Amino acid sequence: MTKTYQKDSIDPAEITPKEVYLSRRNFIRSTGLIAGSMVLAACVPAMPSDSSKPTAGPTPTIGLTDELGNPVTPYDQVTSYNNYYEFTTDKENVKPLAKDFQTSPWEVEVFGMVNKPKKYNFDELIKTFKPEDRIYRMRCVEAWSMVIPWVGFPISRLLEEVAPTSDAKFVRFETIMRPDEMPGLSDKNYPWPYQEGLRLDEAMNDLAIFATGLYGGELPAQNGGGIRVVVPWKYGFKSSKAIIKIELVSERPDTMWNTLAPNEYGFYANVNPNVNHPRWFQNTERRIGETGRRKTLMYNGYEDQVAYLYDGMDLTVSY
Repeated sequence: MTKTYQKDSIDPAEITPKEVYLSRRNFIRSTGLIAGSMVLAACVPAMPSDSSKPTAGPTPTIGLTDELGNPVTPYDQVTSYNNYYEFTTDKENVKPLAKDFQTSPWEVEVFGMVNKPKKYNFDELIKTFKPEDRIYRMRCVEAWSMVIPWVGFPISRLLEEVAPTSDAKFVRFETIMRPDEMPGLSDKNYPWPYQEGLRLDEAMNDLAIFATGLYGGELPAQNGGGIRVVVPWKYGFKSSKAIIKIELVSERPDTMWNTLAPNEYGFYANVNPNVNHPRWFQNTERRIGETGRRKTLMYNGYEDQVAYLYDGMDLTVSY
């Protein structure tokens, strides 16, 4: 049984205002590339042995846990409780609004300070980078969390293929804009398109992945399909969805939430229970599907894998 902690004064409802599966399955089945055997033994347990056989629904996850023994969050909760402002600010209404969002075909352009710029389609990404299973905790800056079995590949594999130049220091990610399919884009209070970024060495860490699927199957639109970024030691807003552009740059890129409220959403946004958000505590979190609260872990529990990236930095400032 997962240990929980007494709820504190945070009311998540006060923090933020309140399926499409397109036909890639035949391709995935024929290539046999979902659910690879390459996993991080220290932090990512393998999925069940039948996870390489996509079905009409998600792979069963009964008894599946992360490396800390936390059970994965039920599929219906992961796919129906989503922050995705391009559709709506209401987390529980993203799924119905995303039902007509087209995730196939999908292309991603990699450019900027690289020696081998390239545009990939989805099938090419699967064939070239061979996705594998990763079970990661996801901690939202709003102090709720999930445990999600992703399918994806390390960002480093793609970056190595395009060969960054010596001047490249950061990676900028840009989300697609389709106003006809994404009604939230009509809200002019946000500086669209959604942009996020990482330092190059952060992006090269093996924990950072491009996710192409969930639960041994495809990546639903509401969870960021076509492909999305997953950076599990950072707050969730750093893991941008529906990526179409990846640019290597020399200067730290502007990012959406850091642009809107730099005093609340730092560029680094590492999970740090010792640094509170200006409007709520960060030392505990509400795990979706559980009652009560639990302690938040430094770097979301991935300290051994990533702390070296921030040696000498003042994390009370770079939060």
